[in-house]
Amino acid sequence: MISTFEELPDIDAANVVRCARVLLRRPLLRADGPDGDLLPMIYRQRTALQDVFSGLLGYRLVVERRFARLYKSGPGEDAGRGVESLSPRGYAYFALTLAALTGIGRQVLLSRLVSDVRAAASEVGIEIADDPADRRALTAALRHLVALGVITETEGSVTAESTAEALITIDTDMLGQLVAGPLAEANDPQQLVELASAAGPRRTEHAVRRKLIEDPVVLYADLPPEQATWLREHVINESRLLERFFGLVGEARAEGVVVCDPEDYLTDLAFPGPGTVARIALLALPELLDRGEPDSAGRHPVSWQDFADVCEDLVAAYPSAWSRAATEDHQDLVRAVIDLLGRLGLLRESEGSWLLSPAAHRWLPQPDATPAQQQREPEPPAPEAPGWSLFDEMEEAAR
Repeated sequence: MISTFEELPDIDAANVVRCARVLLRRPLLRADGPDGDLLPMIYRQRTALQDVFSGLLGYRLVVERRFARLYKSGPGEDAGRGVESLSPRGYAYFALTLAALTGIGRQVLLSRLVSDVRAAASEVGIEIADDPADRRALTAALRHLVALGVITETEGSVTAESTAEALITIDTDMLGQLVAGPLAEANDPQQLVELASAAGPRRTEHAVRRKLIEDPVVLYADLPPEQATWLREHVINESRLLERFFGLVGEARAEGVVVCDPEDYLTDLAFPGPGTVARIALLALPELLDRGEPDSAGRHPVSWQDFADVCEDLVAAYPSAWSRAATEDHQDLVRAVIDLLGRLGLLRESEGSWLLSPAAHRWLPQPDATPAQQQREPEPPAPEAPGWSLFDEMEEAAR
């Protein structure tokens, strides 16, 4: 299927898979950043990697000596998970800063850059409050550009203090690689988002495969009819491709496909996890799944009141188990639980309420056996034929 990959010796093929996984996690990889030690290997294997990404996913890969850039598709209408440090206003400032940096040269004073960013915001009708919250949003955008290696603090540092000064050096080569969408083809921001999230040349095949690579759970009910039909027909072969080229394990079920990473390297949001919100979300799942009958796709309808009642019961039942800061405002706790399950892909909004994914069954708690239970267990019933459903009873959590 990928001729350059097929011709590689086993060791080189394994290295290509390793590099492909790194690029999926770090689409903008630079030599002095995390996992940058693999950049020389990526450069050596760039032809095979470019063929793998273009052939299987319709992604463009640019590899230079100093960096590698994988142009993945944008999320489109499904915002998914973004950079945790950036609020919506922070994202707006990030885009405005990219515009301000274009054509500004290789060095600029922080005060001049901030002035240009605010002028760009005013030009497009974004109100500037110049209060602490607004300065924090702009600072977060600038700090993210520092983390990406696009700007460097040559003298001083980027802070939220309005009186602070710094000399900023711009890596114009990296700056030119950031935007994934075709700017020259877009007439407005909405069209740019649509173009960035468009399917690859093999439209249905690339669109479905991208979902499998990027999302831990893909339900047939959430796909357009032609994509759902294609996935049902090719699910076995797709599972083999995921494992061979990206080291991922696909599990086919009646409702869809769940994709696991045995090494957890591509897991960007671990669940179950530490903290009050994550533990309450986990313990809330059994009760939430019992609140209503599932629809034809296996999704369980739940309301805000369902979340509020379940969270309140858990907080009251185990008062000493939770962080006081996380539970003192019950409405904020409910919002945090809903937000976490949404970012995990287990919850989606639907006409003022939510639908809980059948994949939530995977985390139903199993009671531990106790030493006191020594009585003879009854004979097990005769095994039933497999139903090819049930995202529960799986020992390996989705990535």
